[in-house]
Amino acid sequence: MDETVEHESYTLRRGATPLLISFPHVGTLIPEDQRDRYTERALAVEDTDWFVDRLFGFAAGLGAGLLVPRHSRYLVDLNRPSENAPMYPGRNNTELCPTRHFSGDPIYRAGRAPDAAEIRRRVARYWQPYHDAIGAETARLRAAHGHALLFDAHSIRSELPWLFDGTLPQMNLGTVDGRSCDPSLRDALAAVFAAEPRFDHVVDGRFKGGHITRAFGHPAEGVHAVQLETCWRAYMDEDPPRWSDARAAAVGPLLAALVRTMIEWRPR
Repeated sequence: MDETVEHESYTLRRGATPLLISFPHVGTLIPEDQRDRYTERALAVEDTDWFVDRLFGFAAGLGAGLLVPRHSRYLVDLNRPSENAPMYPGRNNTELCPTRHFSGDPIYRAGRAPDAAEIRRRVARYWQPYHDAIGAETARLRAAHGHALLFDAHSIRSELPWLFDGTLPQMNLGTVDGRSCDPSLRDALAAVFAAEPRFDHVVDGRFKGGHITRAFGHPAEGVHAVQLETCWRAYMDEDPPRWSDARAAAVGPLLAALVRTMIEWRPR
């Protein structure tokens, strides 16, 4: 199957395998009617997961589906629960409609942060359609293949003291401590990382999986979800954020191995 669905909030390219790759933080658009709320710095959307959809562009050729949003996480964060509960209690978190950069600095001009009514509007218009698309597509994949696989792809700056201590490993796989996918899939992906020592990794470390992984990963129901948080330094220059052909080419075989492993994996 090679079918593309265009929506105000996303583009969905359906694949022919059980795998759907979601890129919830690659969008950069802030609607014109909202731009005057934001600081000049925020309009540069610095906390975007830069180029991750480009990094995984090869996956369509392997038969994976791709779900790519249009809007910035600064408008509404697609990887947060709609009730705005913190993902990592006891740590600094950004919200459903973030009010701070990853540095902790304000995103909005004084007095211009969205109120409860505006947050509900953003959830209905931008957040809900993306989640509906994941739900419908994973249901289609499960019906077609007997199971569905969801790979939630992210990236992040290597050091962000407001969010975490020290330097992150280059590859951060999250399975919600093994609850969002079958243990054999978790083990198979960990083995891919172990076979490529050039890129340090951790499984269920600081980033165990965000709302999408937690909401859709139900292995007992045939839907297996993982999140990968790739540090920028693995594939791009960090300061300023800029695509690196050399870095991306070096990490490409590892990412391709992860995607192939997911596609080829079958429940026991």
